[in-house]
Amino acid sequence: MNEARLPFIPETITVHLGAPDQEAENVTLPFPDYIKNVASSEIFPTWPESALRANIYAQISFALNRVYTEFYRARGYDFDITNSTASDQSFVRDRDYFENISQIVDEIFSNYVRRNGSVEPLFTQYCDGVEVTCGGLSQWGTVTLANRGLTPFEILQYYYGDDISIVRGAPVMSIDGTAPEVPLRLGSGGDEVRSVQIRLNRISDNYPSIPKIAIPDGVFSFDTEDAVRRFQEVFSLTPDGIVGPATWYRIQLIYNAVKRLNELNSEGIRLDEVTQQYPGQLSEGDVGSEVNNVQYLLAYLAQFYNTIPSVAVDGIYGSATADAVRSFQRTFELPVTGAVDLPTWDIMYRTYIGFLEAIPFKYIEGNVLPYPGVPLRLGSESDTVRLLQDYINYIAGFFDEIPSVNPTGYFGTQTQSAVIALQNLLGIEPTGTVAAATWDGITNLYSDLYNGTRLGEGQFPGYEVGA
Repeated sequence: MNEARLPFIPETITVHLGAPDQEAENVTLPFPDYIKNVASSEIFPTWPESALRANIYAQISFALNRVYTEFYRARGYDFDITNSTASDQSFVRDRDYFENISQIVDEIFSNYVRRNGSVEPLFTQYCDGVEVTCGGLSQWGTVTLANRGLTPFEILQYYYGDDISIVRGAPVMSIDGTAPEVPLRLGSGGDEVRSVQIRLNRISDNYPSIPKIAIPDGVFSFDTEDAVRRFQEVFSLTPDGIVGPATWYRIQLIYNAVKRLNELNSEGIRLDEVTQQYPGQLSEGDVGSEVNNVQYLLAYLAQFYNTIPSVAVDGIYGSATADAVRSFQRTFELPVTGAVDLPTWDIMYRTYIGFLEAIPFKYIEGNVLPYPGVPLRLGSESDTVRLLQDYINYIAGFFDEIPSVNPTGYFGTQTQSAVIALQNLLGIEPTGTVAAATWDGITNLYSDLYNGTRLGEGQFPGYEVGA
C-alpha cells in the first residue's frame, strides 16, 4: 500500500502471540476474524447491544490505527499487532466466537472511528474501567451508558469527545509494505516523494536542523535531498540523501511520534497530507491552475471514453467543465456532483497515469506526448525532462527570446530560464515549473510550429526553385 493513501480495511492482520520483543509465533488471519476473537475475549455477549457495538468500534479502530501507522513494522517487526494487553488487545488463539458478537462484527468491521478533520483511524484507547482505568473508553462503563439508552455513537462521543465521526464502508485491500520498491533520490517524482516531503516538513518542527522543503509537490529536488540527508544524520542513518527502506520507515516512525498518532490526543493527519497533488475540492466558479490541471486530465481521458466530453483547457470551471466532471463520475460509478472531490480526483489521476504507463517518453520529431503527471522543476532528472528540452530547443529556433538548452535530461537553471521565457511567451504565470498548463502550452506550440513548416502534397515553399 502506498503511504500517500486513505485508510482501508486489511484483508488479513498478523498477530504476534506475545510481547513485542518476546520470541513467539505470528498468526495471520482475516481481519474480521481477528476482531471477533478480540471482542469475544474482552467483552461479554450478554451486554446491551449498544455497549457491544461501541466496544467493537473501539477495537476495530485501535487495530486499524496500528496497521495504518505501521506502528510495529516501522520498528522492524514482521507483524501488525500483538496479543499483549500491556500494549494491544486480548487475542486468544483458536478460541470460539460468540454468535451475536460475530454477527455485529460482520456488519460493521469496515467502519472505524476518526477525529473530525483527520483521516487516520483514531487510537481508541480503552480499558475495563474496573481493575484498570484510563483516559479512553471504559468497557464496563459502556454498559451503564447503554442501559441509560445511549446509542453506540453517543457512547463513543461520551468517551472520545463530540468531534468524532464514523467512517463507514472503507474498502478492503491487501497489505503490503509502504516502502517504495525503487529507492527515492534526486530526480524521483510522485506520491511517495510527496509523502516524504510532507513528513519531513512536519518532523522539522520538532527537529529544526532539518531544513524545510519549500514546495512539497512530489518532485525530489535539491531541497528534498538536503532535508533527507540531514534527517539521516540526526537519526544515525547513512547520510546519502536517498530514501531506501531504512530511511523510509524511520521517517514514518518519527512522524508518528511527533504527531502522536498512536495516542488518544493525536495531532491527526489532514486530508491534504495523504493525497497526491490533490488541490482541494474544485467546483463551478473556481479558476486557476488547479482547474487547468483537471481540465487537461478530462480532455485527455475524453479521447478514450466516449462518455466523457472534451473540455477547453482554460482554467475556468464553467458549466462545460462541470458537465464533463459529472460524465466522468457516471462513467466510473462515483457520486454525480459535478465537483472534483477527493475520490473523483483520485480515480481521474490514477486512470490518467494508467494510460501514460504504456507510453515511452522519448523524442520523436513532430510527435507530442501528454503531460507526464508529475510537475517538472529544478532538480528533476528523467527521460521526460530530456523530452521537454528537445521541445524547447525546437521552439528556440523560431523565437529569439527563448534560449536553447543542453538536452541532458537534467532540469537545471538553464532549463528553468527557458521554461520561464516560454511561460511569458504563452501568457502563463512564470513559475519555472512545468505542470499541466505549461506542458500543454509548450507541446501545442511545438506542434503548431512543426506542422507549419511541413509541406503537404501540392504545396510550394513560396519561392522559386531553381532547375
